Amino acid sequence: MKLKRRTVAVFAIAAAFLFLAVSAAVIWRVETALQVSRHDLAQSELIGVEVRAMGPVANPGFESVAAPAVFKSAATFRGLIYLSGPGGLYAYSADGTLDHLYRSGMDLPAAQLGEMAVGMLIDSRQPELLIAARGVGILAFDGHQFRQIQPSLEEARAVTALLPLPSGRLLIGTEKLGVLIYDGKTLRKFHATTDSVYVTSLAGSEAELWVGTLNQGLLWWHGGQTDHIDEEQGLPDRRVEQISLSDGRAYVGTPVGVAEVRDGKVVRVLAKGTYAHSLLAEGDSLLVGKMEGGVARVSLSAPESGMAARRPIAARVEAIRAHSASTHSLPTDAAVEQLLAVGDSHYALATDALLRLEPDGAWRRVLGNGGAQLTDRDISAILVDADGRLWVGYFDRGLDIVPATPGPVQHVENEHVFCVNRIVEDTRQETVAVATANGLVLFDRDGRQKEVLGRDAGLIAEHVTDVALYGDGLALATPAGITFLDHSGAHSVYAFQGLVNNHVYALGSSGEQLIAGTLGGLSLLASGSVQRNLTTATSGLKHNWITALSAVGNEWLVGTYGAGVLRLSADGTVSPTEATRVGIVVNPTAMVADGRIVLAGTDGQGLLVGDATGTRWRTVTAGLPSLNVTALAIHNGVAYVGTESGLVRISEDKLQ
Repeated sequence: MKLKRRTVAVFAIAAAFLFLAVSAAVIWRVETALQVSRHDLAQSELIGVEVRAMGPVANPGFESVAAPAVFKSAATFRGLIYLSGPGGLYAYSADGTLDHLYRSGMDLPAAQLGEMAVGMLIDSRQPELLIAARGVGILAFDGHQFRQIQPSLEEARAVTALLPLPSGRLLIGTEKLGVLIYDGKTLRKFHATTDSVYVTSLAGSEAELWVGTLNQGLLWWHGGQTDHIDEEQGLPDRRVEQISLSDGRAYVGTPVGVAEVRDGKVVRVLAKGTYAHSLLAEGDSLLVGKMEGGVARVSLSAPESGMAARRPIAARVEAIRAHSASTHSLPTDAAVEQLLAVGDSHYALATDALLRLEPDGAWRRVLGNGGAQLTDRDISAILVDADGRLWVGYFDRGLDIVPATPGPVQHVENEHVFCVNRIVEDTRQETVAVATANGLVLFDRDGRQKEVLGRDAGLIAEHVTDVALYGDGLALATPAGITFLDHSGAHSVYAFQGLVNNHVYALGSSGEQLIAGTLGGLSLLASGSVQRNLTTATSGLKHNWITALSAVGNEWLVGTYGAGVLRLSADGTVSPTEATRVGIVVNPTAMVADGRIVLAGTDGQGLLVGDATGTRWRTVTAGLPSLNVTALAIHNGVAYVGTESGLVRISEDKLQ
């Protein structure tokens, strides 16, 4: 019996050990799997990043046509005032003298510079000026040398906001990926709750972070969780412009006022109805920079509504009242991009100037534009006319006429000449035709506006996207078809008459032949009638959306939205070129040829340069203020290249 009991005990102990061993193995395997899973998850959240030192760009010979400086952010660093914008980085001494200009596309990558902050990152031994460079990531400047922090993902390079942390980490706001964090070695998403939002502003710390978004209100990260604050919680608008923190409270600027947030709750709305584009909270007052210019000083000492803590949200919002504010006008109508305090002085950065608040309460311009020839930087159309005058059209500022010899620049901006799409000279009539979003505007040879043609003149649509000399008159491209203006008057063709698509982006003419590039393919016309249509289904077209046309001999080069440049032969055959590339967008009407060279402007890929026949192609990016090339012209061997960040010119010999 004892032996039997002893045997049972041995078996029980063995079974227990076996159970423990199996359990330990299972636990080990589960823990290993969890560790692998956690590692894989962490790795999946990582974004590749490259950090490299930068030197000047090898400019092939581009020269800038003086355009006004446009400012987006300001910071003080190593005794200088730095202003950033699409033209580059401007360094000013304390007396307002321009100490240095680091130009986009020449000294720096071809990118629009945005928000700046000063911080010392883990991978740096000294403080740096950190600059958001849209499309290329972040530039870090130690006062002598630049380095570039460039994420591998394109979406991570669209940086909108920066927040250096005392730990040496850097919080990064982006357009599509939300908030990222850089620790000197790796780049990853900050948290799932701040992912996939368009970030407009960052404030706070790793422990308590405030995230402003473009259309999803305010995110408040605290204690490992995120609260969402939008209009239902009392925020005046879902769009957050800027956040300023002071005395444990967050002030949130929106297009319709400023929300004061405490402990995650909106307690009141200040400057109600004001487009609060920038903020600076100090002591018992709040400075509010407006989108349309001007700065309001709002008192913060007024008592909060006593009902705020007791009433539900709906009643609480009704109880919110705007508090007293005094508005100071500025010697500029431009938007106030930033408000900042430097010592005892207060500054307002407008799009076109830096202003200082004087003891008498007035704002005085201390830094600003000077010596600019052009009115704006966002170029949409270029023409050099027979007299050598340079016509420069803008996306939303009309046009400039720059004389061939030194003299004043004529600026034209009105209800019709505002959004300019194309400028073409008609030497037969001694006129210049300007295609705009509000009709066709005709100027005489002296640059005087003489006539505006719209629907009442027979145009099929007011919006004119392109214009070409055709027959004894003009052919006009519109989103509703093509209108011909000739000796017989105005007449149009559209899809009902056989046009492949009503939305026409580009026109090219040669004798009686007219080529129309549309949203749905190519239409070949003769004597004003459609003869043949070409699409991806019926020809060698790689993309139906046609944006630009240019004649080379008896053939045509065809720019597309997404397939680069193709060739259209005289017999109607479409074939690829070296510039036929997936993903390449040729901007509308941004193509030109002069028998020696062909140029095509792309959206974000720089300038495509082809030989005389468009057979051999290469890409030029160095020296351009932006890789978004929007307008082109060639005159007397000089190429003019318009971009969203300015206008440059270069001898075409240097491009061949």
